[in-house]
Amino acid sequence: MPPAPSPPPKTPPGPGATPADLAVLDTQVVLDWLVFRDPTTLALGCAIERGSLRWLASQPMLGEIEQVLDRGVGAARLPDRAAIREVCARLAHPAEVAAASALRCTDPDDQMFIDLALAARARWLFTRDKALLRLATRARAGGVWVLRPADWQQPPDHRDVAPGGAHPGTKRPPEGGP
Repeated sequence: MPPAPSPPPKTPPGPGATPADLAVLDTQVVLDWLVFRDPTTLALGCAIERGSLRWLASQPMLGEIEQVLDRGVGAARLPDRAAIREVCARLAHPAEVAAASALRCTDPDDQMFIDLALAARARWLFTRDKALLRLATRARAGGVWVLRPADWQQPPDHRDVAPGGAHPGTKRPPEGGP
């Protein structure tokens, strides 16, 4: 008997998107990209800008970006808040708030990122947060790669998946976690 088809994603990826295209970015990664211009986020930002990677964000995630900017993060760089809002509005694909997943993050503020990545069947969750990175091995079982932007490189055909399910542009973290 053939295996039962998998249920559709709870958050639609949008026309033409595949799970390999979908990514969730935590707040620090967004700030590294849009405020601090961290070079480790360059490839990620370029992929989002050209549309080869779809950034999913729920309203609470976008609200958290605003809250962090309100607290003065990046004030020394005088971020152009209007420009950051415009980029978020233009490039972040709206997603519903995801139901709680079975994976529990030790930081309750970061739970929404892993929940959305799993519910939407995103391929990637980009973070530098240790609590989220500790979920990497278990999240991979659900099809989500939790990794730092510096550990991701988009290959020429970003849909290619190497034998064993590894993305060819991903540096494999050492066994036992990142």
